[in-house]
Amino acid sequence: MSSGEFTEEKRRHIRFPVQFRSTFSSVNVVGGEGEGTLGDLSVRGCRVESRAVVKTGTALQLKLFLPDETADLATVAAVRWVRGTAFGVEFVDMTDEDWKRLSWFIKRLEAPESA
Repeated sequence: MSSGEFTEEKRRHIRFPVQFRSTFSSVNVVGGEGEGTLGDLSVRGCRVESRAVVKTGTALQLKLFLPDETADLATVAAVRWVRGTAFGVEFVDMTDEDWKRLSWFIKRLEAPESA
């Protein structure tokens, strides 16, 4: 396994397939900011597909645009791995209100309402 890869065995939280928009910024991102699409999500992190060039270890100001939400969810996230146009982040700092919103969103993914 190469340095920086985050394997399935290291994950402690279930990841849910999602697809919605995100934006991010950092002094360490080429161009300073980027936009991406989330491909999966957990309570501790997510995978982002983006054309922006990021490096492992970079701290990002990340905004998630959750479906059916009027306000974005903001967090500081650390880039844990990069592979091609995808990178994985761990959420490291988020307001209590945004943690609650994220947890509520994840619970909806865990137990979707019956049709």
